[in-house]
Amino acid sequence: MDFYYLPGSAPCRAVQMTAAAVGVELNLKLTNLMAGEHMKPEFLKLNPQHTIPTLVDNGHVVWESYAIVLYLVEKYGKDDALYPKDPKVRSVVNQRLFFDIGTLYKNIIGIIMLVFKKEQPTDEQMEKLKQAIDLLEGFVTERPYAAADQLTVADICLLGSVTGLEWLKHDLQPYPHIRAWVSRVTAEIPDYAEFRKELEEATKAYIASKK
Repeated sequence: MDFYYLPGSAPCRAVQMTAAAVGVELNLKLTNLMAGEHMKPEFLKLNPQHTIPTLVDNGHVVWESYAIVLYLVEKYGKDDALYPKDPKVRSVVNQRLFFDIGTLYKNIIGIIMLVFKKEQPTDEQMEKLKQAIDLLEGFVTERPYAAADQLTVADICLLGSVTGLEWLKHDLQPYPHIRAWVSRVTAEIPDYAEFRKELEEATKAYIASKK
């Protein structure tokens, strides 16, 4: 299946890690936003919202990273471990996903975009980011994983956001449970070293472009 993505993107990385977890191979199609590749007619035909990531599975097109993640686990997961069917457990997984997109990732990407524009975040923005990270620390203090007693899509998506903090050189030293959780989750994701390498290369390329 074709996967339109951009290296270094947390939402794209979450999809790639989910695909690895369910054993699906993606045909990676690098999409250069700066060159306007997402605005080409052929891409707009697939996704009129012209966003990445975008997945095309045998003619079926899905975009928005969480929609793709859930599609992959529901269609290709060998069981329901990554997205439990139990309503109570799934409600916690869903809550963590909504927390990520509406709070944690929202605050991280907001500050990253300011950094890209060489602007400084306000004290209020940094405080909101701290509050979001504090909440995650609490989640992974209550249990070994973010939403259940085993790895779920909530962990994968949240991990994508947390690794995005590296663009900001944000210190996670005050958060021992998050650091332990990161080690625990990354150990369970197949080929995580490759995702890690991609993130590091994207970060280095960005830094080099700003010199």
